[in-house]
Amino acid sequence: MPATRRKDEGATLSEDSLKAKFSITRRVQFAETDMAGVLHFANYFRFMEEIEHAFWRSHGRSVVTREAHREISWPRVAVACEYFAPALFEDELELTLTVANVGERSVTYEVEFRRAGQRTALGRMTGVCCEATPGKFRAIAIPDEIRQVLTQAVAS
Repeated sequence: MPATRRKDEGATLSEDSLKAKFSITRRVQFAETDMAGVLHFANYFRFMEEIEHAFWRSHGRSVVTREAHREISWPRVAVACEYFAPALFEDELELTLTVANVGERSVTYEVEFRRAGQRTALGRMTGVCCEATPGKFRAIAIPDEIRQVLTQAVAS
């Protein structure tokens, strides 16, 4: 199936299954490695957040929605990552985000990490849609315009 490459993001949107998969390419930087030159495990979570932000930008949105009277954000309630092979300094990784589940108030993403076609890791994160007002978060139903983006991206 054909894919569309976005120059500004280095991203690829799969045209099958209503854009079910979203990919970016990311090179491992020296500062992201441990003393052995291996991508530090904590940075996988940063990369997962980076592709989530790129996914939303590809839809003309941000991970944070600011409105006149409120801000909508997605605090994490669960994160996990399974590691299969080390990623090293200067490795070019392809990250692929899949919207795995859309609930009433939450979304779960899976992020696959690949180097030269080999799976190196598989991450999963769940965020809850929250209205942020000064000093507090309140879980809310995902607004329709946001839900539409997510449900169109759910993998079949």
